[in-house]
Amino acid sequence: MSVRAQEFDQARDAPAWSVADSAEIYRTANWGAPFFFVNDAGHVAVNAMNEAATTMDVVAIVDELRRRGVQFPVLLRFQDVLRARVRRLNEAFRNAIGEAAYGNDYRAVYPIKVNQLHEVVDELLDAGKPYGMGLECGSKAELVAALPQLDDDSLLVCNGVKDESMLSLIMSGQRLGRNAIPVIENYSEFVELKRLAFNAGFVPRLGVRVRLATPGSGRWSASSGVNSKFGLGVAELLSMLRELEASGLADRLVLLHCHIGSQIADIRVLKQAAREVTRIYAELVSRGAGLRYLDLGGGLGVNYGRDHLEHDAGINYSLQEYANAVVFTVQEICAAHGVAEPILVTESGRALTAHHSVLIVPVLDTRSKDNPALEFTVADDAAEPVRALDRILCRLDAIDTAGELLEAFHDANERLGEVRSLFTHGLLDLEQRALAESLYWRSCSTLLAALRNETGTPPPEVAELERQLTDLYQCDFSIFQSMLDHWAIGQPFPIMPIDRLDERPTRRGVLVDLTCDSDGRVSHYVSANADNSFLPLHALNPGEPYYLAFFLMGAYEDIVGDAHNLFGRVSEAHIYADPDEPDNFWIEKIIPGTAIQDMLAQVQYFPNDLHRRMSELVRAKIHAGVVRPTQGIAMLDQYMACFPQNTYCDPRDMEREAPG
Repeated sequence: MSVRAQEFDQARDAPAWSVADSAEIYRTANWGAPFFFVNDAGHVAVNAMNEAATTMDVVAIVDELRRRGVQFPVLLRFQDVLRARVRRLNEAFRNAIGEAAYGNDYRAVYPIKVNQLHEVVDELLDAGKPYGMGLECGSKAELVAALPQLDDDSLLVCNGVKDESMLSLIMSGQRLGRNAIPVIENYSEFVELKRLAFNAGFVPRLGVRVRLATPGSGRWSASSGVNSKFGLGVAELLSMLRELEASGLADRLVLLHCHIGSQIADIRVLKQAAREVTRIYAELVSRGAGLRYLDLGGGLGVNYGRDHLEHDAGINYSLQEYANAVVFTVQEICAAHGVAEPILVTESGRALTAHHSVLIVPVLDTRSKDNPALEFTVADDAAEPVRALDRILCRLDAIDTAGELLEAFHDANERLGEVRSLFTHGLLDLEQRALAESLYWRSCSTLLAALRNETGTPPPEVAELERQLTDLYQCDFSIFQSMLDHWAIGQPFPIMPIDRLDERPTRRGVLVDLTCDSDGRVSHYVSANADNSFLPLHALNPGEPYYLAFFLMGAYEDIVGDAHNLFGRVSEAHIYADPDEPDNFWIEKIIPGTAIQDMLAQVQYFPNDLHRRMSELVRAKIHAGVVRPTQGIAMLDQYMACFPQNTYCDPRDMEREAPG
C-alpha cells in the first residue's frame, strides 16, 4: 500500500511527503475535480475550466487581497467555476439527447432559493443564455426578484404556497409575455386560480406537482413520496384534469412537476422516479392535456468528499450519467405509450452553485495540552504524586515495549487522579496541580509517539490519547453564519490549508469559531482517515499567517446564515481567470463584510442613540472625578470608532510575533 493510501496516523512517520499525499489525505479528487487541486508549489489552485485552461493560485489571490487591505475572513467567488457548472450541466443533457436521438429539448432552471444573491443569479443567467436557462421561485419575494430577470422564452417555474397576490402577479407576468408557470401545489390553489382567471377573463397556463410513490434517497428523502409536503395525489390530479376538461381548458395544463429530494445519492432512485412521473405524463397527454414540459425537480447531487451513502455526503453517479438516466428513461416510457417526448426540465441548484464559493479563514491561535512552553521545576518537597509523575516522564525514553508503555500510562492516570483529589480537599496548592498536569500531558505526548511505532493492532489507549491530545485551532469565523448546515444537519464540508501542502501535517486539529457557543466548532471532517473527528493540520509558525479554505460553500450557506453573537456576512471577492493578467486572475469586485453598526441596526440598536447614551455615561464619570476629561473623550472616541469596523477579529491585530 502506498503512503497516500495509509491512515494519517501511520503515514506521519514516513520519511517523505509530497503534494500528492496532501491531495489524498484531504481527498481533493473526490470533491474538487475538475476545479480544485494542489499545485507543485504545495498551494491550493483553481482550474477555471475556460478555453485557455487557466489555473489560479489561491495563495496569490489571498496575498493580493491582503495587499489591498481586505479584512478576513473572505469568501472567494470564482465566477468562471459558476459558468463552467452551467455549461457542463447543459452540455451533459445535449450529449444525452444527441446520443438517444431524443425528440425534444432540455431547459435548466435555477432554483434561486439555493443562493438568491443578485450577482450569483446574474452570472448563472448570463452563462445559461445560450441554453435558454430559466429560474424557479418558491415565494412571493423570490417571484418579485425573478420576474423581470428573464427573456420571454425563458421558463419561470413558480413553486411554493401561493396566495391571491402571488397568483395574480404570475398571471400578470404571462400577460406581459413572460413564460411564468404557476405550479399547483395543493388543490385549494387550483380553486383560487380558477376564481382569479374567471374575474380577470384570462386563463393562464399552469403546471401541477404530483406526489410520487417513489421514495427519495439520502438525507432529504422525507421531502418526497406520498407524505411529501407539496403536490397533488394521483386522485386529486385526475380530479383537477376533469375540471379542466369540462371547461375545455385541458390544453392550459402545460407542465408536470415532481420532486424526489435534494442531493439524490442513488441513481436508481432517480430512474425509478423518472419512470413513474413519465407514466403519469404519458397518460395525461393521452387524455388531451397540453403538457409541454416534464419537470423532474432538483436533486442532482454534489460529492462532498465521502464515499457513496456515507452520511449522505456522496453520490454514486456522474453528471453525464444523471443526464443519461433522465433522457433515456423518459424516452423509453414515451415510446412505449406512443406520446411525444416533452421538453425536459430540472431544477439543479446545489450542483450549479456549490463549487464556486470558497471561504478563506485565518487561524488565530492554537491550544494544545502538551504545550512545551508550560514547564515548571519539580521541587524536592513536592507532593509524592507530583514527583511520581516526574519520574514517569523521565523514564519513558528507556521503555521499549508496548506493555511497559501502557503500564506507564495507567500509572500516570492514577497519579494525576491523586493530585486532583488532594487539590479538591485542600491538601495541595494550585502551583503543584499545574505542575502535575503539565508533566502528565508531556508524558501522554511521549507515550503516544512511542505507541504509534508499535506494530500490530493498536491498543484502545492509543485512541484515547489521540482524542485527548487533539489541538483546538481558533478560527476567525462563525459556524452559525458561514456553515449553518454543518451545525444544523451535520453536513460535511471539505476543509484544507491553502499552502504548506508539500509538508506533512503533524497535528490533529479541531476547528473552533469565534462565537461563545460551545457548538461553535466543526465536529467532523472530510479526509482519508477512518477517524473523521479531526483534521490533519500543520503546527503554526510564529509570525506566519495560516489560512484554511472551506469548499463547496456556494449552495445555501450564503443565505441560511444566522447572526449568532452578531457576526455578519464576511467580505467577498469576485475572481475571474485571465491568462494575460499577473498570476492569471483579476478581481472584479470586493464587497466589505458587514459593519458592526449595520448588525446592530438589524436588532434595533442605532448609532445616534448609542452615542448619546455613551456620552452621558462618560460625562457623568468625568463630573464624578472617575476619569479625567481627556481620558473620557478618548474612551468615547474609541467606542464610536468600533461602529464602522467589521464584526470579525482583524487577524492583522493578532498576528503572532516571531521569537526575538
